[in-house]
Amino acid sequence: MNLTSVASTDPLREKQALAIAESLLEEVQLQAFTYCDPDDANAMTANNPAGCATSVQGLGPTAGETRYGSPRFDNVGDYHNFEMTPADPIKDIQGQVIVGLGSYSASVQETEDLGGDRIRIDVTVSVDNLSVSLTGYRYRYAPRATP
Repeated sequence: MNLTSVASTDPLREKQALAIAESLLEEVQLQAFTYCDPDDANAMTANNPAGCATSVQGLGPTAGETRYGSPRFDNVGDYHNFEMTPADPIKDIQGQVIVGLGSYSASVQETEDLGGDRIRIDVTVSVDNLSVSLTGYRYRYAPRATP
């Protein structure tokens, strides 16, 4: 039995799917998480959405921002509903297609809670009938509303 599982390609596909999910989750979690879009003049000082000069950051990309070009995603919320599919294959952050991953798909779903001070990030990577899901959280850092 051990010889059969060692020779199987399923562990390789599962490990690759897990590596893609971990990488994408880390990428999202490393983004800024403020009330305003990071390009907003008050992004580092606003204690609530009303404190933003122009751009409140919500779930979904800020107008015109993309993962691959300019202007780039620069906030956790920009990744909400982000997808890579076999029709638009797995790419690195520079937009280069990663060879050998053409049959994989990846998606990011986000949910706000704790009054908007925490985002739950769900990353799912699928290939054929295999699916790997990871969940992470990103908490809003300073500035925060004072009680």
